[in-house]
Amino acid sequence: MLKLFYAPSSSALAAHIALEEAGASYELAKVDLAADEQRRPEYLKINPNGRVPALATERGHLSENPAILAYIAQSFPKAQLAPLDDPFAFARMQAFNNYLSSTVHVAHSHNRRAARWADDPAAIADLRRKVPETMAACFEVIENAMFVGPWVMGADFTVADCYLFTLARWLEQDEVDPKRFPKVLDHRNRMAERASVKKIIVHHAR
Repeated sequence: MLKLFYAPSSSALAAHIALEEAGASYELAKVDLAADEQRRPEYLKINPNGRVPALATERGHLSENPAILAYIAQSFPKAQLAPLDDPFAFARMQAFNNYLSSTVHVAHSHNRRAARWADDPAAIADLRRKVPETMAACFEVIENAMFVGPWVMGADFTVADCYLFTLARWLEQDEVDPKRFPKVLDHRNRMAERASVKKIIVHHAR
């Protein structure tokens, strides 16, 4: 059985939604970030990066959302969570997920985890001050150039929708008004009404 290592309010929500949408059998393992459980030796054996999510499979552990989401989509093809029969469309979905991972998530991380990139208190404060601007810029790209509609990739729901919903929930805490991005906000609202999200969201509230 699959096991998802997660923390509340983290990006692991994306994989959790995908597992529910796939109809997968899985277990949950909560990682207490406030207690630094992610840095303990036993967890570092699972994910040497010391972050969530991580997914335990019968062949080993996976980390990084784009990889985990692709694995779920490919492991449960009947759920149709990715355009598996179209290499170009699948690559476009992966490009979107990698943008969320490498750009949007990093921009958000400058808010609470700016010390990853700077030691000087003034530099850390400057990184944090920039977050509303950088996060808004990221979502402008999504709203105006990347989001097809009604779902991320068009007519079909994919794992990219799980990931966008997860990161779009962070806009308010990054002092960005989601009303600036009507397509993203509509998507977030529709995602919140899905049965999969309603079932699991309690695990992701602090």
